Amino acid sequence: MSQTDIQSDIQKTILKQQKAEDRRKLMLNGILLVLLLLAPFVMYPVFLMKILCFALFAVAFNLLFGFTGLLSFGHAAFLATGGYTTGYLLSNFSGLTTEMGIIAGTLVAAVLGLGFALLSIRRQGIYFAMVTLALAQLVFFFFVQSPFTGGEDGLHGVPRGELFGLINLEDNLNMYYFVLVVFLACYLLVQRIVSSPYGHVLKAIKQNEPRAVSLGYKVDRYKVLAFVISATLAGLAGSMKSVVFQLASLNDAHWHMSGEVILMTLVGGVGTLLGPVLGATLVVNIEYQLGQGPLRDWVDPILGAIFVLTVLSFRSGIVGEVQKFVRKNMG
Repeated sequence: MSQTDIQSDIQKTILKQQKAEDRRKLMLNGILLVLLLLAPFVMYPVFLMKILCFALFAVAFNLLFGFTGLLSFGHAAFLATGGYTTGYLLSNFSGLTTEMGIIAGTLVAAVLGLGFALLSIRRQGIYFAMVTLALAQLVFFFFVQSPFTGGEDGLHGVPRGELFGLINLEDNLNMYYFVLVVFLACYLLVQRIVSSPYGHVLKAIKQNEPRAVSLGYKVDRYKVLAFVISATLAGLAGSMKSVVFQLASLNDAHWHMSGEVILMTLVGGVGTLLGPVLGATLVVNIEYQLGQGPLRDWVDPILGAIFVLTVLSFRSGIVGEVQKFVRKNMG
């Protein structure tokens, strides 16, 4: 058999494996979509919306950390900025529609993300993480002192209003499907980004940044854009959350929230698309279940133990380990 025939067989095998993987992904996405559509008839819609908002937050963070390799300790700032901006505008400007309030909060978070990126992107490793943490703490203290945010009390009574003047979002079922559509759109957007040529460059930067530089890529520009997209999606998650709960809380700006989204991503699977969604679902459920029982004072220690166990035992997270197992058995 000639070398050309061998190469042709290899290419056919790779193509066949890729098609099989695409079919599995399509089937899995279809099953998840059906479950999400039916979920509000089985579970409380507001709780489901909380999971979706945090899942979007985790997906946004994972784009920066999982696919670009930039560990941000300041993502809570974008979540809170989106929430506070949307909450303030909807509470104080009665003529503003809900969708415009959400868009405004998302845009403000995007601008803040650009500022963070320009100040921190030239740093690497722990220095990058510490710069983002310091900037996020400045944002936190601004929210504490600002007369527009309600200080430690936050903003209460944020109106849900109507979507496009037609759909009453005070109805939890309507609100759930609106949040679901936004989440799915953002999830598919991230999926498209990751599989695009731009996404491949981000992965190359994560794996070996000096090599990406040597190939002629302006890595700082790629990282700034990734940071801004991630901050924008995080701000959208915060805006949606403030409308769902009719509340913009100072807790969303605390450094603890930045640590929580890291935990969600690590538990689910860093650098996977579905991992952050699963991680957010697990963490939110654990917090809720423990918060209702005698272990309510032990929530943080238990989450910390889960974090340590994840780092030591299965660094790829749940989805990553499952993918490894499937590949091993397929091979």
